[in-house]
Amino acid sequence: MAGEPQDDCLFCKIVAGQIPATIVRETDTTVAFRDINPQAPTHVLVIPKAHHKDAAALAAADPGAAADVLCETQAVADDEKLDSYRIVFNTGTGAGQTVWHAHAHVLGGRGLEWPPG
Repeated sequence: MAGEPQDDCLFCKIVAGQIPATIVRETDTTVAFRDINPQAPTHVLVIPKAHHKDAAALAAADPGAAADVLCETQAVADDEKLDSYRIVFNTGTGAGQTVWHAHAHVLGGRGLEWPPG
């Protein structure tokens, strides 16, 4: 069920404290932690504490939590002293989503060309 922790979800286990992560921020509804395979000098993931399979499902089920995730991306950027940064939500296998728990990537600390890749 959407919102409920999933036993097989890596990010739900991070939220529960069952798997360690380098947490940089936490609110009542979100957790932000460093990506273990950073693609930029700053690469932080911001996730809702409640389980939703992707950004689209999160936005449909809980717009307030989606807004909380987006607000926390700005807080991470401020904490990391990023003048410019990119926020990426991968939705679906073809877009590169590998963990089926909604999450925003905050990327910065170097030039980020467009298109990415």
